[in-house]
Formats: sequence, structure tokens, C-alpha cells
Amino acid sequence: MHVQEWLDTVPAAAVYAVVGLVIGLESLGIPLPGEIILVSAALLSSQHAGVNPVVLGAVASAGAVIGDSIGYAIGRKGGRPLLAWLGRKFPKHFGEGHIATAERSFEKWGMWAVFFGRFIALLRIFAGPLAGVLHMPYWKFLIANVLGGIVWAGGTTAVIYYVGVVAESWLKRFSYLGLVAAVLIGLTSFLVIRRKAKKAQAAQQEAEPVPAGE
Repeated sequence: MHVQEWLDTVPAAAVYAVVGLVIGLESLGIPLPGEIILVSAALLSSQHAGVNPVVLGAVASAGAVIGDSIGYAIGRKGGRPLLAWLGRKFPKHFGEGHIATAERSFEKWGMWAVFFGRFIALLRIFAGPLAGVLHMPYWKFLIANVLGGIVWAGGTTAVIYYVGVVAESWLKRFSYLGLVAAVLIGLTSFLVIRRKAKKAQAAQQEAEPVPAGE
């Protein structure tokens, strides 16, 4: 919500630039919240006449494709020393375990790993550089990269945009009903979670061994 509120304060051109830049940098291999930015901007476009969802989807797709292509070139040139360097800089994202998991996915699925990697946060960061490190033929990478970027970025923008339009229309018609329903759902969820937490705590206390001196 904070991201969307901030995007709402800047001009439409800046929204496009931020979305394209963040997604491009994430696809290049820098761990950034590209998906959060895209979803927030797409939701904003459903409520803000100045932000065109078609332009937004096109910019997001271009950022994804270009970022991945640059990441591929860097990975092909840098090789495994690049992965080691990234592991030192971003241990939570480029640790040895994550690299091994991503590498197995690429070896097993090839082009499909690049395509479907768009929809998985870990592979979305790894896809470009790792494909370059593993010397995947560029024409295969490019096809999967372009198709994956368009489907992920364009599809996410379209889905979130239409969900936002429908939700806004529904809330305008049933604003009080929606408010009451939201309050009831929130209260019920809170009570259920609190009850489960109490049960889990009681079970843990029962399972704890009693000291011999007691």
C-alpha cells in the first residue's frame, strides 16, 4: 500500500520509468521487488486515468526482456566468478543452495526454466545471469525471455487492472456491505488465529518434559 500511495504522487511518466527500471534491474540479477512494483502500478492504473495499463504492460515487458538480456551477457562474460561475487554481495539470494537449485532447474528444463522462471521470484533474479553462465544458446534464451517477459509482465498488468476495476465498481455499489463484510472477515480471522495459537501453546507446554526435581 505504501508503494501504491507513493506511485500515486508522481506523474504517469515517472510511474512507467520506475516500473521499467525496477523490473529491468531485478531481471538483470539485482534482488529488487519488481513484482510488488508492477502489481501496485497496475492497481493504480485501474484507479488513475493518467496511467495507461497498455503502456504500463509494454514498459514492464520491455524492462523484463532488456534486463534479462543484459543479465545474460554479463553472466556469459563473467562466468562462475560472477556467481561467487553475487553470493558474497547478496548471500540471502545468491547463496550456494539457491544457485544449486536454480542450476538444476536450468539443466532439467532449459528454455522452460527461463520462461516459467518469470513467475518464480528466485528464478526471476537468476534467469538471465545463470543462462549466460551455463552458455545457453542465445536464440533459445531470447525466445523464452521475450515470451516469458510478455506473458508475465503483460498478463500480470491485465489481470490486476481488471480486478481493480471490478473491485472498485463493486465497492461503489455495495460500500457499506463491503465494509461490514471486511470487518466480519477480519474479526473472524483474528479469533480463529488466536484460538489456534492458544491450542499450539497449550500443546507445547504439555509436551515439555517435567524436571526430575519437581
